Amino acid sequence: MPSQPPLAVGLIGAGRMGSFHATTLARRIPGVRLAAVADPVPDTARRLADHLDAPVAYTDIAAFLADPEIDAVVIATPARTHADLVEAAARAGKAVYCEKPMAVTLAEADRAVSAAREAGVALQVGFNRRYDEGFRAAHDKVAAGSIGTPQLLRSLTRDPKLADPAPIPPWTIFLETLIHDFDTLRYLNPGAEAVEVFALADALVRPDFKDRGLLDTAVVTIRFDNGALATAEANFQAVYGYDVRGEVFGSAGMLTMGEVRRTHLTSYGPDGVSAESVSYDQDLFRDAYVAELADFTDCVRTGRAPAVTGEDARAALAIALAAIESVTTGGPVRVERAAE
Repeated sequence: MPSQPPLAVGLIGAGRMGSFHATTLARRIPGVRLAAVADPVPDTARRLADHLDAPVAYTDIAAFLADPEIDAVVIATPARTHADLVEAAARAGKAVYCEKPMAVTLAEADRAVSAAREAGVALQVGFNRRYDEGFRAAHDKVAAGSIGTPQLLRSLTRDPKLADPAPIPPWTIFLETLIHDFDTLRYLNPGAEAVEVFALADALVRPDFKDRGLLDTAVVTIRFDNGALATAEANFQAVYGYDVRGEVFGSAGMLTMGEVRRTHLTSYGPDGVSAESVSYDQDLFRDAYVAELADFTDCVRTGRAPAVTGEDARAALAIALAAIESVTTGGPVRVERAAE
């Protein structure tokens, strides 16, 4: 039997995350090839394509999507461009992997999901923690009833460094950072949906940028429809490293996940006890980033549904938007559910 030709995947967005995904497609997943790179900046697209031996570099997204040699698309552009690109790719008949958030409004999210459904193409969203070994094991244990009924959940993201805050769009802490935690809390509470949110946020790392719309610290409480209560927190500057952790407390036990230490080596000396910490997301979640693209490309090959769907992305976005409204109004906000 002849071997199946490699799945041809094109990348849109040749920035930091896009470059990592492009390398994964070109070098880390058997049976997949990087068919093209698209970016509005010509030199950026060409350099990445040349570095990874991709045959084509595009600056025209319409021409990229019209390329019949491309089977599927990975979107790693700025967040506010995602929904339109998902729609366009789906209408072009391409399977779509989109970095989070898939959209920044619920109307955009609904259009993106509908476009993929109508086109009959796979749509997967980049919530990488679902592919981390510890988080996935925790989800499986909760789903199997190992800790009884979930009662309290916690998820946190603390970035290692806030560099120049000037280019950060308003509400980024909810739409691009805590969006991971909102999805994680849904993942760790299988079958449950958020119904109410209360959020507090401030500029504590860079208070001088608060009047420009920066919020760099936030805490969100969430009530789920199965009675569980959850907290999500984020901060843009943890001086000790990149800190991502989760916890589920249930009626019959507790699970914790996440580790800021780079290895299990601990040093004991005259200055005390110390350990090296992780300071970069592509170090902490390297295997998860690769696994999610491997899963996506397998979905495209086999025709099975993605494990992380556009509907999941919409549900996390609904929590984020409720949190934004809560900060604005100062009170609890009901989470808007998708139409049945």
